[in-house]
Amino acid sequence: MANDSVLKPKATIMDEAGIKRALVRISHEIVERNKGTENLVLVGIRRRGVPIAQRLAAFISDTEATEVPVGMLDITLYRDDLTLRHDQPMVHRTEVPDINGKTVVLVDDVLYTGRTVRAAMDALMDLGRPSSIQLMVLTDRGHRELPIRADYVGKNVPTSKHELVEVRLNEVDNVEDVLIMEKVERDE
Repeated sequence: MANDSVLKPKATIMDEAGIKRALVRISHEIVERNKGTENLVLVGIRRRGVPIAQRLAAFISDTEATEVPVGMLDITLYRDDLTLRHDQPMVHRTEVPDINGKTVVLVDDVLYTGRTVRAAMDALMDLGRPSSIQLMVLTDRGHRELPIRADYVGKNVPTSKHELVEVRLNEVDNVEDVLIMEKVERDE
């Protein structure tokens, strides 16, 4: 008999209404901190960062009556774990508007070690020279390996290293919530 571990939901951190409240609040914080929307660009990290960035842009547009450009960034080839993988990496489309001299708000779903954000910043710098980069995450679960801090956080979620934070969005998963998942040993 082999011991396998499976992920089981442990707790719901945010439901659909909680996600919306967090994003509305953050959209106001972004506008306030940047004194408006001039020279502002939102860039979502594929996969779930993209719909989050699109929602933020829509909330900003509702309150500021202006469109904020939104881009999508694939960081596959910038990851520092490519040599550790046994499968062929899937590279997806990157579409980022002009970021030269702009304030870029990099958007992701979960901040954990900081390695994804580091890869995203490397990818952005290959695309242009922004005046500044700010970071927005829906959840920050701690356990940083790199000195990276989010400027905007939907919810701080203390977790153990044996837990996982799973963000599920309607656009990707056809369900909307944020869960803490825990590894449970399963005998076979």
